[in-house]
Amino acid sequence: MRFTALVPARMTSTRLPRKPLADICGKPMVVRTAERALASGAQAVAVACDSEDIVKACGEHGIQAILTNPDHPTGTDRLSEAVAKLGLADDEIVVNVQGDEPLIPPAVIASAAAALDASPDCAIATAAHPIADVDSFLNPNVVKVVLNKNGRALDFTRAPAPWPRDAFKKGPAAVLPAGLPAYHHIGLYAYRAGFLKAFPTLERAPIEAFESLEQLRALWHGYAIRVIVLEENLPAGVDTFEDLERVRKIFCSQQSSR
Repeated sequence: MRFTALVPARMTSTRLPRKPLADICGKPMVVRTAERALASGAQAVAVACDSEDIVKACGEHGIQAILTNPDHPTGTDRLSEAVAKLGLADDEIVVNVQGDEPLIPPAVIASAAAALDASPDCAIATAAHPIADVDSFLNPNVVKVVLNKNGRALDFTRAPAPWPRDAFKKGPAAVLPAGLPAYHHIGLYAYRAGFLKAFPTLERAPIEAFESLEQLRALWHGYAIRVIVLEENLPAGVDTFEDLERVRKIFCSQQSSR
């Protein structure tokens, strides 16, 4: 199996200015993330970015970077431009590795690619993990995915789903009922390059507009999505300075133990 890993990176973070270039033990965060992608077995890794500063920083560490339009409405649109610039064939597999996830396990990147490779009916593969507590189940910031028997997505929603009608008939209980197939969607994606090329031409779905979940556009247009279920969530990414400090400590601890 062959696949390409693309690392989208934007310089315009409001909570952590110039986030992709934040130093993590001697290397920019986007480079640390790209190195994780390289360790996954990807045949090619490239950063898709909106800044010459990111291109320069990646080049200094031997990482390919592609300068893309800074005005893309979504990260998927940025990937679409990068795929076109790389000249990838429609059937090639592309894994989206977010540039602010320098702790992502390389094996999970490879698993997403493998799941799509093994699912010829699907245009996309993604990941989820079981929801174990009521607070997460009710939290609209925890996106849920509902699966069919073959591990394909039936729906993505911010609402609690599937709703345990009988167990919650008097309102949410303190614990979830045993066996409830509730899954937290993880934003890791593998795509067929042909889908990425088509994505900017697809009409935005009404359900996407209300839920603010762009993967619903794919379902609305009839694309199948394979979902792999992980035992637990991925390590948290970097959104704030506190997140950055946490990740720095982990990397520096790993380096000092070698």
